Amino acid sequence: MKIHRAGYKIIITTILILLLLTAGMHFIFNSFYATLITGSVALGIVVFVLRFFRVPGRLVNTEKDVLVAPADGTVVAIEEVFEDEFLQKKALQISIFMSVWNVHINWFPANGIMKEFRYHPGKFLVARHPKSSVLNERTSILMETSEKVPVVIRQIAGIVARRIENYVKDTNSKVAAGQEMGFIKFGSRVDVFVPLNSDLKINIGQKVRGKVTRIAQIPDIAHVS
Repeated sequence: MKIHRAGYKIIITTILILLLLTAGMHFIFNSFYATLITGSVALGIVVFVLRFFRVPGRLVNTEKDVLVAPADGTVVAIEEVFEDEFLQKKALQISIFMSVWNVHINWFPANGIMKEFRYHPGKFLVARHPKSSVLNERTSILMETSEKVPVVIRQIAGIVARRIENYVKDTNSKVAAGQEMGFIKFGSRVDVFVPLNSDLKINIGQKVRGKVTRIAQIPDIAHVS
């Protein structure tokens, strides 16, 4: 299993702490069963942390005019909103919630150019909360697809996730569908804002897989509304 670089420090720290804890329990109780129980719990925690930072081996869906899911998770909202950070007009918002059991890598949903990046400090409400999109700590990216269609992607920290990493911050950088955009640690959400007349391919409650699941087919720039 390949492990993401975002987890190296946490994994090493976790292993060291658990080794010390297991050794301490052994010397305190001098009991095989106490050591076995502590060691088993420690092993379970290590496996969980390793699983959280796993890197899935997947082929990218490269269909033309299609946006793929930027994250693993569950679609928790699809609604018409006014996107006032970049687009300054109404758009369809697709919200994907990532639980602690999901892969937490975030990927670009299409080929294109990263036009602008912004970071916003904020609260740490539960990521499913409707207001988390505008109140929580977050990053926002404006990208322009190969078809010149503007799309906004927003990484949102949750009640547990207190660290958002973003790997592409330079304006006018070329990006590709399935390219790593960033990482959010331990439970979070990603919002995607697309044109109103996009043909959505997902439903609320649906499980999606990053880089693979089609979330929308977008119109070319001449037909964007």
